[in-house]
Amino acid sequence: MKILHLLYESKGDYFGIGGVGIRAYEIYTRLKDRHDITLVCKKYPGARNADIDGLRHIFVGAESKSLTKTLLSYAFHSALFVKKHQREFDVIIEEFSPAVPTSLHMFCRRPCILQIQGYTGILYFRKYNPVYALFLYLSERFRPRFYNNLIFVTQETERKLSLNKKKHIAVIPNGISQDLLKTPVSQGTYLLYYGRIDIYGKGLDILLKAYREFVRSFPDIRLVVAGDGRDRKIFEEKIKTLPDQVRKHIEMVGWISDDKKPEVISNGICAIFPSRHEVQGICVLEAMACGKPVIVSDIHELAYVPENGSGISFRTGDSSSLAEAMKKILRSNDRQAMGQKGRDWVRNFTWDTIALQYEKYLQDVISKNEQ
Repeated sequence: MKILHLLYESKGDYFGIGGVGIRAYEIYTRLKDRHDITLVCKKYPGARNADIDGLRHIFVGAESKSLTKTLLSYAFHSALFVKKHQREFDVIIEEFSPAVPTSLHMFCRRPCILQIQGYTGILYFRKYNPVYALFLYLSERFRPRFYNNLIFVTQETERKLSLNKKKHIAVIPNGISQDLLKTPVSQGTYLLYYGRIDIYGKGLDILLKAYREFVRSFPDIRLVVAGDGRDRKIFEEKIKTLPDQVRKHIEMVGWISDDKKPEVISNGICAIFPSRHEVQGICVLEAMACGKPVIVSDIHELAYVPENGSGISFRTGDSSSLAEAMKKILRSNDRQAMGQKGRDWVRNFTWDTIALQYEKYLQDVISKNEQ
């Protein structure tokens, strides 16, 4: 297959890379030897067209340090690229973002798939000004309805959008590296958050408030924050405003590479994910693969954690509830059992398996188009 994927984030991106980009690279790394793959990504300062890890990268749009300008420019220029080059590809995948209005459905004549990672809904109005929030909300609600082929990462997202069942829909989840399942399990010495530094979306403001309360009962337990993102500097400033006896126990270690990831996760007592909204967090799955119990907010997308016994949940946005959950985990004699349940559950979600599901769906879409 000749595959074209409109991917708005990429390796080395000035604005950071999250689960959307990581998922794409994990899948395509496993498919690149059998298929010709082109990624059309948003341009950022210093981005140049090249083959990166065996995948063709084409960067389009404005080379700007303004994320809004970059995304809008990317939407326009990526649509132009598809309009001009669509006949060169067997299938085109658009990574959906309400902030990137490409409108491929209006002119794309090749088999076209919209991949939807998650659903934010009314939470946009709590994060952005009303005008921009309304634009994002309406885009998220209505644009997917114009596409006939869709990939969802979770059934919960599919349920929330309530699309016509006649559409060709696949639910293909996120995954984990097989190697993480071999990580030795230790008791750990610190609480761990790792992932994108997005204060509101990932609930990191709640994490700081909860840790401030938690450390009164467990003054020797550190909080390690691993990750990067456009909110990192703001988050570091928030840490500086905390009392000395709290601040000195918080360590920012930046983004962790794949070779360091097993060590960082293994040395944690548990992993904490206080997200206000989430997809099927890759970091959550990876912590489970390493045999760590996890603490998650009680949003529907993370309900599988308490349901399969791999951790506990707290009331979303409630720092006191999170602090109590952290204390409960520390006092629990079931941490090892939780970690094992999580590891057993996540064995079915390796990237090798996910890549095969993804490949089959693309082939089915192409075959259906040829009939």
